[in-house]
Amino acid sequence: MSEKKEPSVLQGFKAFLMRGNVVDLAVAVVIGAAFTNIVNAVVKGIINPVVGAIGTKNLDHYSSCLSSACRGEQGIQIMWGSVLGATLSFVITAAVVYFLMVLPMAKYLARQEARRKAKEGTQEIIEVTELEVLKEIRDALVAQRGSGHDRQ
Repeated sequence: MSEKKEPSVLQGFKAFLMRGNVVDLAVAVVIGAAFTNIVNAVVKGIINPVVGAIGTKNLDHYSSCLSSACRGEQGIQIMWGSVLGATLSFVITAAVVYFLMVLPMAKYLARQEARRKAKEGTQEIIEVTELEVLKEIRDALVAQRGSGHDRQ
């Protein structure tokens, strides 16, 4: 009897790394990191100056004090400007990802699916037509055989 040899840890690790989803995930992380720089630049270069027209350019300076003595770093401060800046970054990132990646890909996949279904529909029509022709041939052969038996 032959014994199955267990794959080595190194072979298992290599197989894990070569799986498609791991490579896709690594690419997504690298692209996401690069994309984060773009979003941060948009927030710092466009959003913050627009907000700066109303107040300060840096959203991190917006805060509220919970205690009566708030001077500098003293007191209990709620840094809602930082939260607003992070929220704007998230919304911009989500909008760009949706409108530039998700929506076009969904439309592309829908078109591909429609083409596939149209192709399947055409193939079904051809198969039905072939089936009808085969039935006609069968009926003709049966009719010939039946008329040939009558003559004998």
